[in-house]
Amino acid sequence: MNSRKIYEKRVRYYDRLLDKLSKNITYISGLRLLVVVPIIMTISFASSMERHLISWGISLLWIMLFIYLVSRHRRFKKTHKYVSILKKINVDSIMRLDGRWTEFKDNGDDFQDENHNFSYDLDILGQGSLFQWINSGNTHMGKTRLAHILTHPYGDKVTILKRQEAISELATKRWWRHRLQAEGRMITEKNRNIEVLINWAKTRQSLYTNSWMIVVFRVLPIVTVSTFLLAFAGNRTIKGIPILFIIFQMMLLLINIKKRNKNFALVYKYKKSIIVYRRILRHFEKVSFQSEYLRELSNSLGNNKGISAMEQLKRLEALVDRIENRNNIFFFPINVISLWDYQCLIELERWKSEYGLILEEWLQKIGEIEALSSLGTIAYDYPNWTIPEITEESSMLQAKKIGHPLLTNRQVRNDANIQDPFRILLITGSNMSGKSTFLRTIGINLVLAYVGAPVCASDMICSIFSIHTCMRINDNLEKGISSFYGELLRIKKIVKASKENTQVFFLLDEIFKGTNSYDRHIGAKKLIKKLQHNGAIGLVSTHDLELGMLEKENTIKNYHFQEYYKDGQICFDYKLRAGISTTRNALHLMKIIGIEEGID
Repeated sequence: MNSRKIYEKRVRYYDRLLDKLSKNITYISGLRLLVVVPIIMTISFASSMERHLISWGISLLWIMLFIYLVSRHRRFKKTHKYVSILKKINVDSIMRLDGRWTEFKDNGDDFQDENHNFSYDLDILGQGSLFQWINSGNTHMGKTRLAHILTHPYGDKVTILKRQEAISELATKRWWRHRLQAEGRMITEKNRNIEVLINWAKTRQSLYTNSWMIVVFRVLPIVTVSTFLLAFAGNRTIKGIPILFIIFQMMLLLINIKKRNKNFALVYKYKKSIIVYRRILRHFEKVSFQSEYLRELSNSLGNNKGISAMEQLKRLEALVDRIENRNNIFFFPINVISLWDYQCLIELERWKSEYGLILEEWLQKIGEIEALSSLGTIAYDYPNWTIPEITEESSMLQAKKIGHPLLTNRQVRNDANIQDPFRILLITGSNMSGKSTFLRTIGINLVLAYVGAPVCASDMICSIFSIHTCMRINDNLEKGISSFYGELLRIKKIVKASKENTQVFFLLDEIFKGTNSYDRHIGAKKLIKKLQHNGAIGLVSTHDLELGMLEKENTIKNYHFQEYYKDGQICFDYKLRAGISTTRNALHLMKIIGIEEGID
């Protein structure tokens, strides 16, 4: 059974389950209303009788039944929400397979950098991007981590192979991945930038770690309560002392109250985020993984005392719950008597001193778990894709039937072979024939290969390259930089990288299009020779057919895309062919849209 049929089957199952849960919720709600009537009647009856112990007992039983029904109702509502989320996850999976993933809200645009070596040109982030297609993470750290690994692919073979194994293992755990997503979606408002919490965990407040001050804050409430008990027992010699202690403790609570409130508000703001991260860790710890990378990840989520990160986040969550109690006005007397604020601050500082510095590492690992799960989903959805072979041989890329992964319903596959002696492929072809898409196809599959994911090809072998592109350059009015000058700056960056690193893979699309044809030809020719001399490999697309003459130098290979005409309409098959393009279509396209009409 393919993944789509499984998703559809799960959606039908969850629909039936939701219908059943809705009926249970309605039924329990009705019972609650019915139980209210005998509660009122038995309490009224018991109040009007002299010997009413039995009546009060019956009233208590009805009240207990009401509390039980409230608990059951709450449980059914929570289960209903959880099942609804699981259904939505499967619906989203179907949308991804149907090519409707561009409707997903999270597209990674917050992480976009137009000056990045390749991400802007290859649509790694933003609307209609690789990130939007892949991401199934729900936390800020999960999204941040996925964006990071897609824009900073790993540069060593060992790590890539470990990640390949981990992603392949997670691909087989569909139910586990869906539960992981559901845990993240159960809590709303958890996508805050967690950096503020991380910085808070790293700071120290010496007052609440000072041994003498801790003794004062711990002992003083005990003394106060003791004086109250003695006074209550009839000891007249200390009759007014308890009041003095209470006044003193109230004054202590007034000291730095704004600073304390700010401290409490900061950590309380992240309560929902803490809950989500703790739940994800709990879910992760339930499974014994086989792949080395996941085992290493699991082992790192603890400390030398054998206490897991999940347990410590649970402890922090409990501290935040204690802080929440102080917001209740009825809790104020307890705060005064016990110096509750200071007890909470002491415990928070103790937690920070033990785990504050490692919190960031834990959260990053949680982000890694979510990112791997997202990539595992792609491996599961497309079992016919291949795990690329990473070779340490310098400068080679071989791919059979490689296609653009984001064009799920309009995909045309081609072969690509870039290795000695042909280190540069020159791609020619008419407008809209598929040149730019082919360049992006190669680039985006290299990114997938380097993060350990399967690639959209039947077979692929590649070296580890530093990817650089020059494809989509815009004017920058704020900085006063034209698109042509911006292109020159990007090309300068690529040439510099090729001098410093022999493993540069470049993708150049219609370079120097902002100048006249003569300068464009000479400039492109010199640039290609420069990159070739520096040992870089890659692809260049162009309309300049004369550049095809460079093939005579035996390091450049010509390929092209072409169009054909049917019933007066221009058509494309997007198939890559050897040689230089021999067709043109600009005038025909102008005629189709009516620009040539009435012009001699």
